Amino acid sequence: MEIGTIGAGDFARAFAKRALKAGHKVKLSNSRGPESLREIVNQLGPGATAATADEAAACEVVLLAVPWDNVPQTLASLLTWKNQILIDGTNPFHGRAGAFQLADIGNLSTSQLVAALAPGARVVKALNNMTVPNLEADPVVNGARRIAFISADDDDAKKRVEALLKDFGYSVVDLGNLRDGGLIQQAGGPLAGRDLLERGDPTRERES
Repeated sequence: MEIGTIGAGDFARAFAKRALKAGHKVKLSNSRGPESLREIVNQLGPGATAATADEAAACEVVLLAVPWDNVPQTLASLLTWKNQILIDGTNPFHGRAGAFQLADIGNLSTSQLVAALAPGARVVKALNNMTVPNLEADPVVNGARRIAFISADDDDAKKRVEALLKDFGYSVVDLGNLRDGGLIQQAGGPLAGRDLLERGDPTRERES
């Protein structure tokens, strides 16, 4: 599968490493253009290419991984979505690392706002519980699999992302729809930043 990333920061690169290791191809993009990604693509190795944002967004699965303050402008600048699956990896923070402030978006999840800003895309909230170091690390820890949470209003898109994340090596837990599931896993929710593991035994117990 060819996966695009809108954004090429730490989170997008960690996601790309997992995707490449699972045998997928990745088109990375950022606001500065493909030429600025040459070194990053070389570091990621075979299967990774630099692309424009529109080229990345044309992939069948696309990861949105830009700062929350940049989301409206970024999505407005893209061409029309045509049923692509858009994985929302954003968290509602104003500012940059070291000066983060939790944004007040009422009783909506970030993914509901992303879906409104990207008509034609099938939005799936995923991986918000994982920090970049945990996303970069092996999905299996002492025989237990890291848990990745997903939520969406489109069941088919959710199943596609679930299959993709299982392909990465994660145990996947469905949290329901974009609003309820999104609020649980995004920053400010009870699962945000949690490193949860599922033991590889019939009892399917979970531990953090």
